[in-house]
Amino acid sequence: MSKKKITILPGDGIGPEVTREAVKIITATADKYGVEIETEEYTVGGTSYDEFGTPLRDEVLEACKASDAVFLGAVGGPKWDNVEPENRPEAALLGLRNGLGLYTNLRPVKVYESLIGSSTLKEEVIRDVDLLVVRELTGGIYFGKPRKTEDIEGGGKRAIDSLIYSTPEIERITRKAFEAAAKRKQKVTSVDKSNILDTSRLWRKTVNEVAKDYPNIELEHMLVDNCAMQLVRNPGQFDVILTGNMFGDILSDAASMLTGSIGMLPSASLGDGTAMYEPVHGSAPDIAGSGKANPLAAIASAALLFRYSLDMDEAANDIEEAILEVLQEGFRTADLSAGSDPDKVLNTTEISDAIAERIKLKQENISNA
Repeated sequence: MSKKKITILPGDGIGPEVTREAVKIITATADKYGVEIETEEYTVGGTSYDEFGTPLRDEVLEACKASDAVFLGAVGGPKWDNVEPENRPEAALLGLRNGLGLYTNLRPVKVYESLIGSSTLKEEVIRDVDLLVVRELTGGIYFGKPRKTEDIEGGGKRAIDSLIYSTPEIERITRKAFEAAAKRKQKVTSVDKSNILDTSRLWRKTVNEVAKDYPNIELEHMLVDNCAMQLVRNPGQFDVILTGNMFGDILSDAASMLTGSIGMLPSASLGDGTAMYEPVHGSAPDIAGSGKANPLAAIASAALLFRYSLDMDEAANDIEEAILEVLQEGFRTADLSAGSDPDKVLNTTEISDAIAERIKLKQENISNA
């Protein structure tokens, strides 16, 4: 039996709840394929700040580097709104991304036929939507320096955030997007603000240069404001959306509503070493402990962990198919429950149990074949 080590970072709010269910699915799936999963759990984010005075300890980062994969729940919450910037829970995210060299963020957005009625958009607009946001994750305005708030003459303050991108940063994320598109519908939409920003003009020029190495991939450029509009107007036109850090953050959250809930979107953050997996949603402290948290994005992130870090596509498919089966059978979480059979609205643990049961049934069917 092979052995894999996964570092678990539950985080804040509903993070521990959805992470617990994801780990349950990871363990059940690994058992099916004869893989032993060793987990180590550490606090990060606001919880870590409260206990240790920092959102990310050095020993946690080192443990992540020594793992086969990292699974993160969620960080943040209004409790820490007035904490100094370097100690806000979100600083843990930036520290993990930078420390692990996670420059590529993959956010798949797939509309399930059984959930079409859950979206606020018309059915004919979102039917068959299946796109992938490829977001640059360690550059841009979230990491650029100088970054500060300073006093100005005559009173008041001035805040500075620097938007910086280099050719190598743009080249490597562009190649990731084209490689992803080659396995999909062979189309890349590069999103920028080149009519205003110098960084976007360099972005567009660099993307065009890299595209010459992928002659079979269709490339189009789109301004970010137009892309935001097109995501709600005609999302079916997109295959792979390639963009920078801040634009990708905003657009992928907007795209999540195509699925009916931000609780449906998984993500994978990849670099050249240990990768990290997390649901796209936030910590939602207002529903923490209520059993209303939707764990499906976390569970789908577990599928990505099997696909990208453990190189187990069949296991990833099992998880994704189990999610699909549960939804097709009419089971829902609270955020997806509008118009649903009340008897089929499940809490956080119940819906993950249903998914685990279907994975187990797949194993039994194989054994009995």
